[in-house]
Amino acid sequence: MDFNMKKLASDAGIFFTRAVQFTEEKFGQAEKTELDAHFENLLARADSTKNWTEKILRQTEVLLQPNPRPRWQFLANSARVEEFLYEKLDRKVPSRVTNGELLAQYMSEAANELGPETPYGKTLIKVGETEKRLGAAERDFIHSASINFLTPLRNFLEGDWRTISKERRILQNRRLDLDACKARLKKAKAAEAKAAAVPDFQETRPRNYILSASASALWSDEVDKAEQELRVAQTEFDRQAEVTRLLLEGISSTHVNHLRCLQEFVESQATYYAQCYRHMLDLQKQLGRFPGTFVGNTEPASSPLSGASLATAAATIPVVPTVAGIPATEAALSLDDVAPPASGTRKARVLYDYEAADSSELALLADELITVYSLPGMDPDWLIGERGNRKGKVPVTYLELLS
Repeated sequence: MDFNMKKLASDAGIFFTRAVQFTEEKFGQAEKTELDAHFENLLARADSTKNWTEKILRQTEVLLQPNPRPRWQFLANSARVEEFLYEKLDRKVPSRVTNGELLAQYMSEAANELGPETPYGKTLIKVGETEKRLGAAERDFIHSASINFLTPLRNFLEGDWRTISKERRILQNRRLDLDACKARLKKAKAAEAKAAAVPDFQETRPRNYILSASASALWSDEVDKAEQELRVAQTEFDRQAEVTRLLLEGISSTHVNHLRCLQEFVESQATYYAQCYRHMLDLQKQLGRFPGTFVGNTEPASSPLSGASLATAAATIPVVPTVAGIPATEAALSLDDVAPPASGTRKARVLYDYEAADSSELALLADELITVYSLPGMDPDWLIGERGNRKGKVPVTYLELLS
């Protein structure tokens, strides 16, 4: 291989000079050219944008593809590597079976083996069909979020940010060169002033006068050379600072683009949750037509219950007596007349603070423990909570039920 030794030596010299200048700045032995406040604000804003973009990107990936159990971690990492390779090869990633679709497959196979005509088998088939629809909706959401949200964030980190980082490194080198030229000029002027000091004009020492005049001329030439190098370094620094500043100001356009992508992500997520809600609502209606499909079904069974079934139901569901003249569901929500069931109560830990909307609800404080139970006819998203001598409705989503 043909090496250009002259260029190699020159580059090594420049690198050494920059290293010396950087070290002296760190130890406070050299002056440093400071950027203006506006430029420093642009740098800080760009760094914040980069850091938060990375965090949002990683957490969104976790949201779309949650980390499985440790024993499946290797498979998950392999899947992500495969997706990365397909993306770099500009090829479409093959669609994978979602967790919902896999659950649907298991339910269908279980129904076929346990008996598709049995109540349990029929319910497995119905739930499996809904889980399959949920899995398809999840795949569409992941695909949409990946294209409209994750890809633009990655493009910024792998494209625009890399360009900004490269130009910032060049600007740093230009600044080090500029400060090194300033230090060299300062030293040359100091030496010139010392050499230009009043020489000894005594006839017995004429040689000293000649040497002093020669040194003064040499240092004068050195000062001229240092000033020329400083002008060149200043020009290169100013040009690179302008290039970097324009790139940093472009972060505003990046924010606008990310804002649009964020809105599209929210729309696709809202569509996904709406589809899930419709599918689950349809499933709930279908299960309501199956007598005895799930506990708490308020629709009457098609066949009378046996004595053993009644005894089992009485032990499982806390029954609240009906107040005279009030329907059962309204009586269940009349908290003054409700007593805790003998069985079916559980302890729950409050996850977040909750402010009661009216007198029928119970205000909650995070991390406190309360007793909860359900009543026939209640909204499944709510429970009755008790704390001391106070009780009221509490949202299930604010609780962690304890065994």
